[in-house]
Amino acid sequence: MVTNFDFLKSTDKNLYEIISDAEMLYRDEYFEQCMGQTRRFAENVCKNVLGDKRTSETTFDQMLATLKDNAQNSVQEKEFIEDLYFLKKCGNRSVHSSSVKKDAINAMECLQRAFEVAINYSVYHKKEDKKNLELHYDIELLATGKRTKNLAQKYQKAKEKAEKTSTKKASSSKKASASKKTKSVKQQTTMKSCPQPKKITPYWIIVGIFSLISLCMMIFLLITK
Repeated sequence: MVTNFDFLKSTDKNLYEIISDAEMLYRDEYFEQCMGQTRRFAENVCKNVLGDKRTSETTFDQMLATLKDNAQNSVQEKEFIEDLYFLKKCGNRSVHSSSVKKDAINAMECLQRAFEVAINYSVYHKKEDKKNLELHYDIELLATGKRTKNLAQKYQKAKEKAEKTSTKKASSSKKASASKKTKSVKQQTTMKSCPQPKKITPYWIIVGIFSLISLCMMIFLLITK
């Protein structure tokens, strides 16, 4: 099964098997055991990094203290040691806990910290490819055991989807605009072809009455002669 720690397989098979078991425990919802396994992973990494510098140290605490004393105070060393301390602390708490808390959040953080430790160990201690520094912890892979598309592929897919959506919106907008223009032209044509009838004003009514009276008087005078 694929894990987030596959890059470690060729570097240190023993460490790979320890931490891949931690992911399996998380996937099966054994969160306390997962944290205990990440602590085991951290202790073995610490032991490997110390190498010949390790003398009488027998406990994880002693090895961490020696590792801290020999550090060169670089940023990556500080982060590395901080992650190891975190894994030790959470692992101890889960092992010595009197009840099962089902602490999925802390277990997840332990796996992510172990992932950073593994990258640091592979690049700075084992001198593996620095491309490992670009790796990111994949939660989907942890949950399904299957590797999904990488970040670049996801970004490209999202970009293509956004462009298609934008094109569809632009096309719909053009169609709506064209339809509106056509409707406007039709309305204008209709208004021109149907002129309103002219109304008879009071002025012309009065003129008509007086004309009628004048006509009647003329007829009357003609008759009386």
